[in-house]
Amino acid sequence: KFFDSIISQYDSEYLKTLIRYNHILKQRNALLKSMADSGKVDTVMLETYNEPLIRDSRFIASKRSRFVEEFVPHFQRNYDRIAEGRELVDIAYESKALMKDFELKYKEGLQKDMLTQRTNLGIHRDEYLFNIGGFPIKKYGSQGQQKSLLVSLKLAQFEFIKSHLKITPVLLLDDIFDKLDEVRVEQLVRLVHDENFGQIFITD
Repeated sequence: KFFDSIISQYDSEYLKTLIRYNHILKQRNALLKSMADSGKVDTVMLETYNEPLIRDSRFIASKRSRFVEEFVPHFQRNYDRIAEGRELVDIAYESKALMKDFELKYKEGLQKDMLTQRTNLGIHRDEYLFNIGGFPIKKYGSQGQQKSLLVSLKLAQFEFIKSHLKITPVLLLDDIFDKLDEVRVEQLVRLVHDENFGQIFITD
């Protein structure tokens, strides 16, 4: 949702496609539940839902993939400044919708969908993996590292929106210094003191 909100602010076609996808997905899931309750398979209606979901999944996954390529350098640069270059972080985007045989896998998954009564393939199952030193930060990162990652995401979001919309957003940083050591706090304050930032609200 965090990344979708960023892309949607500068790409109206992405937002429209995402809204349509979620609407059709909800209908397909309702159909799967209805078929499970009745014991009857409506292949015609399923195909009606399958085609736009497959098409929109490919479109959204492609947009997300290109977004991550452009976003990650902003994120890494901000994290590098906060952590003084002591740690290497990265974001990896994973989506089955980018596979060449996605359409085939989607249709082959019908039995599983009927069993679970929900759609198991599509961009709603995508993942963004946050790594530090090549390992998942959620599992191996300290609280300070995880907080640094979160702040770096927000700063990267600021830069991204400013660049694409040609406006300077108001920066809101809530309870920002919790779990950060003195070095990271000092670097963060220096970072947001830069003239590139406009109005800033910081709570502690």
